Amino acid sequence: MRRALAGVALAVTSMVALSFLIPLALLVRSEARSRVTTVAEQRAAALAPVLAITTRPDDVQQAVAGLDAGDHLSVHLPDGQLIGSIHAPARALKRAARERETMALDTPSGWVYLQPVILARERVAVVEAFVPREDLNRGVGASWAVMSVLALGLVGGSVLVADRLGARVVRASQGLSRASHALGKGDLEMRVEPGGPPELHEAGQAFNAMADRVVDLLAMERELVADLSHRLRTPLTALHLESERISSIVPGHDADRLEAAIASLDNEIDSIITAARTPLSVTADSPLPGKRCEVSALVGARVDFWSVLAAQQGRECRLSMTTEATPVLLPEEDLAAVVDALIGNVFRHTPQGSALAVSVERTAQAVVLTVDDAGPGINDPDLALARGVSVGGSTGLGLDIAHRAASSGQGRMEIGRGPLGGARVRVVLGLAPESLTRPRRAARRERRRRPPV
Repeated sequence: MRRALAGVALAVTSMVALSFLIPLALLVRSEARSRVTTVAEQRAAALAPVLAITTRPDDVQQAVAGLDAGDHLSVHLPDGQLIGSIHAPARALKRAARERETMALDTPSGWVYLQPVILARERVAVVEAFVPREDLNRGVGASWAVMSVLALGLVGGSVLVADRLGARVVRASQGLSRASHALGKGDLEMRVEPGGPPELHEAGQAFNAMADRVVDLLAMERELVADLSHRLRTPLTALHLESERISSIVPGHDADRLEAAIASLDNEIDSIITAARTPLSVTADSPLPGKRCEVSALVGARVDFWSVLAAQQGRECRLSMTTEATPVLLPEEDLAAVVDALIGNVFRHTPQGSALAVSVERTAQAVVLTVDDAGPGINDPDLALARGVSVGGSTGLGLDIAHRAASSGQGRMEIGRGPLGGARVRVVLGLAPESLTRPRRAARRERRRRPPV
């Protein structure tokens, strides 16, 4: 922007300077010419009284010498004698004497002025005033140089002022742009120092007011989530008491599983309240430092939980996991929510009896969680990833939860068609940094322990 403003200032001031400089330069040259030609005409006119009194060559010579010290004034007497040097063309001299006409003409060497003087007995003498070409333009070059320097100073000053004004605008615009990007990335503490022109100053104030309002709205929303989650405590407590009563009447595995489910629900409510109370500066895409979990162990536990329901519905549930360590930078509750969302979608959106398969693999830099099913599949993966939009009559949040968790775990999620004929959902999570260097350190320790050959 600074370059654009400087360019505009340069173009405008250059046109203004030229519009004044060109006519002024022509006027200076015209005035310089007019000045010297007027002096020459006055000298020629001064000889007329002398010629009217006498035409003696000596007297005329003395008068010419008194008026001109540069051999630029001459007199052509009626008898053909010449006092001084001739510079005018012979044809012009004859015309001036014959027609008794005052003439001014340009010659290759300069400017010539011819003034006829009518004497007694109809005789005519011609006074010739000559101005050399260098005298016609004397001082013009210096005047043009001074005007050019002034014009360049004017243009340079205007460009400098425009650049300084542009710098203020650019600084204010860049600060507003950086703050907008930072706020968009989740830095809710970012504010700008309003500055620059009044419009940008007002925009900076509006940005700060908007950021404060966003923080207030998010805080209100999180408080509302915490309050609503806390309200679930009452029915959950009643459910817990009912579960204990059932366990006392009909003890067994089903009662234990019901109690475990209620405890899991209680833990989920605690997690929701904790997340709602988390400072706003910690975003979903930036998990708390040090939070990590083992994918294989957690997936195995969640598949065991869902396998009971799968057995009741006649579903084949297969689990395949790597024997290598699979640590990722993701809290256990978040990864559990991902697994439950993916497996729960299979139970909700596929017919009873449809098989499902869950696998955990480790690559060089990532852990891949794959959930396959034998259902109808997902026809529009992009629409399925839209938050709150469902292609199967549910809330539309399950796949979005998995997608957001994958993004926060330095990974991605892919939806396609699996080998069972239905949908395949792959969640790729980045390995924890320490796990990337551990094999190299182990290899170095192994080499140090080897005896020399």
